[in-house]
Amino acid sequence: MMSMPRGVLYFLLALLCHFSTPALAHKPSDSYLSLDAEDRLVSGRWDIALRDLDMAIGLDADGNGELTWNEVRSKHGEISAYAFSRLSLMSADQACTPKVAGHLIDNHTDGAYAVIRFTAECNEAIETLNIHYKLLFDIDPQHKGLLKLELDGRTSTAIFTPEQAVQQLGTGGAGRFAQFIDYVKHGVWHIWIGFDHILFLLSLLLPAVLVLRNQTWHSSQTFKSSLTDVLKIVTAFTVAHSITLSAASLGFVDLPSRWIESVIAASVVLAALNNLFPVFHGKRWLAAFVFGLVHGFGFASVLTDLGLPTTALVAALVGFNIGVELGQLAIVAAFLPIAFVLRQTWVYQRLVFRAGSVLIAFVAFGWLVERAFDVTIFAG
Repeated sequence: MMSMPRGVLYFLLALLCHFSTPALAHKPSDSYLSLDAEDRLVSGRWDIALRDLDMAIGLDADGNGELTWNEVRSKHGEISAYAFSRLSLMSADQACTPKVAGHLIDNHTDGAYAVIRFTAECNEAIETLNIHYKLLFDIDPQHKGLLKLELDGRTSTAIFTPEQAVQQLGTGGAGRFAQFIDYVKHGVWHIWIGFDHILFLLSLLLPAVLVLRNQTWHSSQTFKSSLTDVLKIVTAFTVAHSITLSAASLGFVDLPSRWIESVIAASVVLAALNNLFPVFHGKRWLAAFVFGLVHGFGFASVLTDLGLPTTALVAALVGFNIGVELGQLAIVAAFLPIAFVLRQTWVYQRLVFRAGSVLIAFVAFGWLVERAFDVTIFAG
């Protein structure tokens, strides 16, 4: 009878240990490719994270863990060769060969990026572009290429993955609905690998199948009461991060990335410690709303870095937000029934709930120190 609880326990502990790996846990590896096509000429800008390029071709010449402008500049030729060996543009079945126009460095919400400016001339006026993108897919299958294409006054977007490495965009390219679905999928994936967001949500959900009497946790009596508690938390979190996700993506609010990520880590610590030393037990939905406002800024980094115009941004924003909610609901749907079944066992009350809360607080505190003081605790 104990095999199922122990299996669930081992799975949860392994998952939590996995969460301790990256400091910037909710920001996946992305590159940002912007193309402006007019007549036969494509003007492009490609932003690639320095940390990704360092992993791929080695930028840190002295091995001290810090990249300097001289180290990056000395690798400009290798950066261009590496990038354009993994990107091809074609129009009317003819290759449009890129020529590098310059190299820059720019800061995104998650760190410094190398910027490659380039042009590509095609044989005839461009109606559609066939784009083959395979940057980093061989060493990081979770990497995504986010594309913005301006052609004939129309903005198209696409997300390149190992499964969608070749796409056609333009007058005959992917429709608005297909682009919308891409961002729905991206939103689902973003929440599923956003470990700090998941741990914050789990910290608030763990007590949902328990009740607090005289500062002692007991199993709840009905599934309805647990479900009601969960719905309050999820609704508050959803409303809050939707507000700030929209505000940040549309450019109404811009806050420092380090401050946002530090507060997100702190929210996970506080939510986990509240399970051990209940302070706002009856108001966990309020904590979900307050800290959800900050988590929304973390979600927005994907869209703000892409720099979409308002017309394209609204559709991407709605699709991405729907994806986040679907991913979040999938987590809740998987968690709640299992937690309710196990709520009366020592496995859940002592190990999953108490030990899990301690482990979450420990991992999140490590993230907090890393983000606030720019130091390394967990080897990434």
